[in-house]
Amino acid sequence: MADDGRPARVEDVHELAQAMPHVTVERGGSGNPVYQVGGKSFVFFRTPRPDAVDPATGERYPDVIVLWVESEADKQALVADPDSPFFTTPHFDGHRSVLVRAAQLHRLSRAELAEVVQDAWLSQASARRARAWLDAHQLD
Repeated sequence: MADDGRPARVEDVHELAQAMPHVTVERGGSGNPVYQVGGKSFVFFRTPRPDAVDPATGERYPDVIVLWVESEADKQALVADPDSPFFTTPHFDGHRSVLVRAAQLHRLSRAELAEVVQDAWLSQASARRARAWLDAHQLD
């Protein structure tokens, strides 16, 4: 699907994650999808937890998506940008991932979301699989 500059949607997360090679979809305890490559999660839809809540109501966010990143520096770059919908919580300190609410995906273009999902896959794929994908897409 070509990127027409439209805002990203939750359906795009599923489509982009499934489009990566060697992906399997597991189900969490609540039936939530967990996208994996080589048995390692790279995108998953998290169940509501007490560490991600609406500051006004105290209600747990029901729509948090976790995406792996390559490094702590990549994580900090995403969460420090005030225009970014990505965030983290103390529960994820030291974990190479960022969080985003499905309700906030519209703040990203589909192309921006594709880059984050592809980077998530690359961060968890084996070196051989990552190199093959990068070579096929002429990226470094």
